[in-house]
Amino acid sequence: MKLELSGITKTYEGQVVLDHVSVILDDIHAFVIIGPSGGGKTTLLRILAGLEYPDSGKVTIDGEEIQYHESWLRKYRKSIGMVFQSYNLFPHLSALRNITLPLELVHGMSRQDAEARAMELLERFQLKDHTYKKPIQLSGGQKQRVAIARAMAIKPKFLLLDEPTSALDPEFTSEVLDMIEELREEQKDLILVTHEMGFARQVADHVMFVAEGRVMEIGNAGEIFDAPKQGELKQFLDKVLKY
Repeated sequence: MKLELSGITKTYEGQVVLDHVSVILDDIHAFVIIGPSGGGKTTLLRILAGLEYPDSGKVTIDGEEIQYHESWLRKYRKSIGMVFQSYNLFPHLSALRNITLPLELVHGMSRQDAEARAMELLERFQLKDHTYKKPIQLSGGQKQRVAIARAMAIKPKFLLLDEPTSALDPEFTSEVLDMIEELREEQKDLILVTHEMGFARQVADHVMFVAEGRVMEIGNAGEIFDAPKQGELKQFLDKVLKY
């Protein structure tokens, strides 16, 4: 995947959240965005997902510029997978139905075909025993795996993941990270915001450090974690890797 960001700016109530972010990256498969809370990571991810509009600038993915108007974005959103930190599952529906409903209503699949695809994913991600359970009956890790299975069910061009383990206990974090790493090994293109630095180093081919709405540093995982050039990045890593 090729990603180009040109002068992306976003403000909320007069506060600059993204300040002329510009990046050109070729041949990325696992792009990880790190940085302090409030630095602009999630806003940038939501702009890439077409869920937020930039005030100015443009985003181009694989040579196609994202058009920030609803008629274009509706089609675009159907082609990508988005996984949120809070799962966003329908609480009154089973794991199976959480996956099949979007396939039927948004993508026009028959119920039979949608259930076949969903069952394949539930089995693949060790969720078959939880097929008919509602979210309240699932652990945090199971809920997040259902959310990832739902995102994968549409056969997306790429996946966007926003802090997918931030709401999880440590025992459930590893099962979700293992699932994401499996997708990475299968060459599924990922753009991931995470606070899991060890995981970021392990899976990323490019890492970007965002703070105060700006790209402070960008490079491969080795460059970012072993030899940070900017003082802000070094201070951030010293803090998050302290324990």
